Amino acid sequence: MSDRWLYGWGLASIGLGGASLVVPLYVVELGGGPVVLGVLAAAAAAAAAPGALVVGRLADRTGHRRGYVLGAIAVVAGGLAVVAGVESIPVVVAANAGIWFAFAAATPVVTLLAVVGAQESAWSDRITRLNEWQGVGWALGLLVGVCVLVGGERLVGLDARTALRAVCLVCGTSAAAGWLLTARALPVDPGPRAGPAPRRLRRALRGATRFGVRGAGFPFTPTRMDFRGLHPRRFVRRFTPSLALYFAAVVLVFAGFGAFFAPLPAYLAGVGFGDDAVFGLYLALNVGAAASFGSAGELVERYEVTLVHAGSLAVRAVTFPAIVATGGVLAATLPLFVLVGVTWAVIAISAVTLVTRLSPPIVRGEALGVYGALSTLASGVGSVGGGWLAASGYGRAFAVAGASVTAGVGVVMVLRRRVADGTAGPERTVYSTDRTE
Repeated sequence: MSDRWLYGWGLASIGLGGASLVVPLYVVELGGGPVVLGVLAAAAAAAAAPGALVVGRLADRTGHRRGYVLGAIAVVAGGLAVVAGVESIPVVVAANAGIWFAFAAATPVVTLLAVVGAQESAWSDRITRLNEWQGVGWALGLLVGVCVLVGGERLVGLDARTALRAVCLVCGTSAAAGWLLTARALPVDPGPRAGPAPRRLRRALRGATRFGVRGAGFPFTPTRMDFRGLHPRRFVRRFTPSLALYFAAVVLVFAGFGAFFAPLPAYLAGVGFGDDAVFGLYLALNVGAAASFGSAGELVERYEVTLVHAGSLAVRAVTFPAIVATGGVLAATLPLFVLVGVTWAVIAISAVTLVTRLSPPIVRGEALGVYGALSTLASGVGSVGGGWLAASGYGRAFAVAGASVTAGVGVVMVLRRRVADGTAGPERTVYSTDRTE
């Protein structure tokens, strides 16, 4: 299959990258406070989690992968057009939830399309290429936001609300162009059940975690996982105490992430950052994450993964409340945003490594799917709590977010001690340097 459709998906990703920030900023411009932003993020998380699960199964069962991908891109383009054309916060929240449902629904399907027709030995490289296109598109969407806002407000003289609408329209137009290119490039559907076996695809996914920048500043975005082979009863039967302990840490950590990131756009606007500066900060965060994945992988390979994971989480936990302490000074805030991005690269790779090593071989792929679902849902719950806390003080919300992540660090350290002293019994071998399956 030709790779030309990747260009179309890259254009759609530009729309998604811009939407990830322009919609929260537009809600703030419409008068929404941190509580509303918490609801906005929680609604997106609630829509994303079932999207990846349900549509991935339907696409595999019916064989209509082309239709699901094109439908998802159309929803993204249409959702951005709706946001640009209304001033009702409930409508914006609903349109945003639709955008992230569509993105999550397309995620497992485009992964399958990336490997169709290729030898199994090339799957990891093709999935990595897909991730790179999507990651670059996401970052370009933020850059587009900076350029449109600077040009609209400072050169053309648009007011803030109109400039944000212009960003929505530009990002929506990019997604629409992506739809046209994808429609021309994607071949006819091969039929039901055509494609790689789920277990083999999940193995390739574990080797292609690079460039996962989306979760750096938007933790409710789903990870790229294949849910076709998920068997809950089998997974529960093989669910180990150590894996359960780590999943408890995941819930605490991602709840903290959600509590921080959901009200963050309102905080930045409140301390005097313009919309263009906010886009610039998030762009720096994403670039910091993207540039650090190679070094993060080397760090995880060289040192004990639990210590690397706990250390990166601890740095993030301190950085969250430190952003409030900067008082809105750009020169002090910018390095902290870059640091938040860098830590995400380490967290993302070390988390996947931990889940893989703690899981019995037969359910490793399913464990990664559960990790993705738990992180998405926990960030949604944290978003609501963070928005509610921020209504009475951003310092309190960000401190609680940092405390939640710190609690997760404590659980990870308990897990490390449990494995090191042999309490986990046979699970002690999961920290072996042997990564064969």
